Amino acid sequence: MSYQNRKSSYTNFILVFVLIKIGLNLLAISNFGFHRDELLHLALGDHLDWGYKEVPPFIAVLAKLTTSIFGNSVFAARIFSTLCAGLIIWFTGKIVVELGGKKFAIALACLTMICSPAFIASGYLFQPVVFDQLWWVLTVWLLLRYINTCAVKYLYFTGIAIGFGMLTKYTMLFFAVSLILALIISKQRRLLWNKHVLGAIAVAVLIVLPNLIWQVQHHWPVFSHMATLQKQQLDFISRADFIGQQLMVHGVAIFVWMTGFLFLIFSFKLRKYQSLAIAFVLIFLFLLQMNGKPYYLFGAFPMLFAAGGYGFERWIKNNVALRTAAITLFTLPNLIIFPTVLPVLPLKPTLSFFEFINTHTHFINFITVWQDHKHHATTQDYADMFGWEEITQKVAKAYYELTPEQRKNTQIFADNYGEAGALHHFAKQYHLPDVVSLSSSFALWAPDSLDGKYIIYVDDQNGDKIKRFAPITDSCTKLGEVTDTLAVEQRSAILLLVNPKPQLNEVYKKELAERRSQ
Repeated sequence: MSYQNRKSSYTNFILVFVLIKIGLNLLAISNFGFHRDELLHLALGDHLDWGYKEVPPFIAVLAKLTTSIFGNSVFAARIFSTLCAGLIIWFTGKIVVELGGKKFAIALACLTMICSPAFIASGYLFQPVVFDQLWWVLTVWLLLRYINTCAVKYLYFTGIAIGFGMLTKYTMLFFAVSLILALIISKQRRLLWNKHVLGAIAVAVLIVLPNLIWQVQHHWPVFSHMATLQKQQLDFISRADFIGQQLMVHGVAIFVWMTGFLFLIFSFKLRKYQSLAIAFVLIFLFLLQMNGKPYYLFGAFPMLFAAGGYGFERWIKNNVALRTAAITLFTLPNLIIFPTVLPVLPLKPTLSFFEFINTHTHFINFITVWQDHKHHATTQDYADMFGWEEITQKVAKAYYELTPEQRKNTQIFADNYGEAGALHHFAKQYHLPDVVSLSSSFALWAPDSLDGKYIIYVDDQNGDKIKRFAPITDSCTKLGEVTDTLAVEQRSAILLLVNPKPQLNEVYKKELAERRSQ
């Protein structure tokens, strides 16, 4: 059947899986607290600009919309992420249709993605990663629409998607280049010999231009951020680890996306779309060479799941029993670890679940190993959701133990962006002055001087900085520390610095200048 004569777009059928995905996210949307990254991204929304040290501006715009429309709750912060996760499933289903798949192919592709640990874990927090995945899958769908219809409007829509994708996460640039190179390599290269391709590229450049200007004005912080990331995190990711994690992150659904990859390469029926498999290889090799984090590649998998659904539909034909068995086999085993990647259970049952994993299931107990290479009571992602309000409460206690006159000359300082994000987010609730920090993008709007007579300092080195501050203040006292045993921030200390000497401000201004120039 030709593309133009297809009778069904399976819209209502795909919508069923979208609602399943959204429903699962809603079960977990308010559990636990804000993640440290969410607190940073929400803070960006209060300082709108065309760029930031670690991310492009799209997440900040969403943060502003979130707080303006929905409020400041954990539930509110995750609404856009939840809707976006549903849209990823929607476009995965639409890609299946573009490839020629029908209901079984759609069901298998969508359900295996819904149950994939990778997409469960990355699809509910307010972070750029889920929005990045959306732009990738949307770009693929638009490209397929162009291949199938030759309608140039889809080229321009693709340019828009790539432009907004780059305003979300710079990894979109690498994916876009991979797609173009893949088309050049494949037999579909003729599709690029079109003046409208240049028009689509111009649209993408125009969209991202304000961010590029901001990068120039701020000395290209994206490169210093990448260098820091490489030194502190990426250098510890071996290529073997990267490959191994790509094979493991989707659990038993590996058989679906791997089938999709092979079908895109070898199937005569999908020969028009072979460039998608080539693009996957190119972006995979690039991230492997760059020691990329495993989740950087997640956005490239939906097209493989879609092709995998199509492949199994071709193999199994109309055998209902085999089709039911295939869906069951490639989805249900992944649900075993569901509570470890999405907080669908209350805290106590979740902790019991992790305890069972650590004690009895050695093949997956690596998920509770943190960056310190030790086993803990939860995953590090979950641990990054605890302790933030405790920090704020103890800072507020220290602040209100000062006299009203002393409070007029008090500043609050936080060592890392999680602490700073928490103090910024809860500042109105506790009637606190806004926090000062040199961590991450907080350095962009930090005051030029640290000149308070009293400084309440959140020390993420467990109070060790008392030794540093004691010689350059009249007094430096530890007032308390984070006691939440589940939190990464456990033992972060609350210090009170009284009458800092000029040397402290000199050190602060020097470090501020360095952070702003990076």
